[in-house]
Amino acid sequence: MKRMLPYIMLLSALSLAATAAYYSIFGLSKLFSSQATAVIFMASILEASKLVTASYLHARWRTINWFAKTYLTAAMVILMAITSLGIYGFLVSSYQDTAYKMNAMDSEISVLDLKKQRYTTNLNAIQAEKESLNANISELTKGLSNNVISYIDRDGNRITTTSTATRKVLQAQLDSQIARRDQLADSEIAAADSVSAIEMKILDIQINNEAAAELGPLTYVSGITGKSMDLVVNWFILLFIIVFDPLAVMLLVSANKLLATRTKHDTAPEAAQGDSKSEESKAERVEAPTQESPAKPETDTKPFKPHSLHNVWRSAKRKK
Repeated sequence: MKRMLPYIMLLSALSLAATAAYYSIFGLSKLFSSQATAVIFMASILEASKLVTASYLHARWRTINWFAKTYLTAAMVILMAITSLGIYGFLVSSYQDTAYKMNAMDSEISVLDLKKQRYTTNLNAIQAEKESLNANISELTKGLSNNVISYIDRDGNRITTTSTATRKVLQAQLDSQIARRDQLADSEIAAADSVSAIEMKILDIQINNEAAAELGPLTYVSGITGKSMDLVVNWFILLFIIVFDPLAVMLLVSANKLLATRTKHDTAPEAAQGDSKSEESKAERVEAPTQESPAKPETDTKPFKPHSLHNVWRSAKRKK
C-alpha cells in the first residue's frame, strides 16, 4: 500500500483537478456565452498550465530566481482564484435554476392557498348560518307545540284551543327555515370538497416537485439556523470552493514529493551495491601476503640442460 500511495494520490489529484476544471470551464463559458468555444479552449490551457506550474515550483523551488518564483507563484494563485470563480458561477447558476422552479411552485401554492381561504371563509359562513337556522327551527317547533289559546266562554268555562292563523304562520316559517338549511347543507358539502381538493393538490405539488426535493436539506438547514435560503446556499458553495481546486494542487505537490522520495530510496541501494562491487574488484587485484620460504643453500651445480645428456650418449657410442 505504501508503494501505491504516491500513484493513488497523483490519480486523486488529477481527477479532482479535472473535475474542478470542468465545472470552472462550464461556469466561465456561461459567463461569456457569446464566445463560449474560445473561452473553453483558453480555460482548458490555463488549467493544464496551472498544474504544470505547481509541479515545476515544487521541483525547482531552490534553483529558480526570485523573479520567476514570485511571478509563477502569483500566476498559480490567480489561476486558482479564476477556477474557484468559475466553480462559484456554475454552482450559483445551478441553484438559480432550481430556485426559479421553487419560486414558481411557491407562487402556484400561494394561488391555491388564496382559493382555499375563500372556500374556507365561505364554509365558515355557511356553518354559522346553519347553526342560526337550527336555533330558529327549534324555536319555531316549540312555538307550534305551544300554539294554544285559552279563553272563558259565556257560561264561565275555560276553553283551550289552537290558533289556526298562528299555526299557519309558524308552519310557513318552519318550512322556509328547513328548506334553507337543506340548501346550506349542499353548499357546505361543496365548499368542504373544494377545500379538500385544494389541499390534496398542494400536497401533490410539494411531494412531486423536483426542486423541493433538491433543496430539501438546505431548506431544513435554513429553518434550523434562521437564515435565508440564499445565505445558506452561499455558505455551502464557499465550502465547496475552499476544498476543491486548492486541494487538487496540494495533492499534486504531495504526490510529486512522495515520488521524488521514493526515487531516492530506490537509487540508494543500487549505488551502494555498485560501490561494494568496485571495492571487491580492487581487493582481487591486490595480492595476498604469503609467508617467506626459508632460504636454500647455494650450490655450484649448474642447472640441468636436456641437450647435455644427448652429448654424453653420443660420446659413449663412439668409444665402443
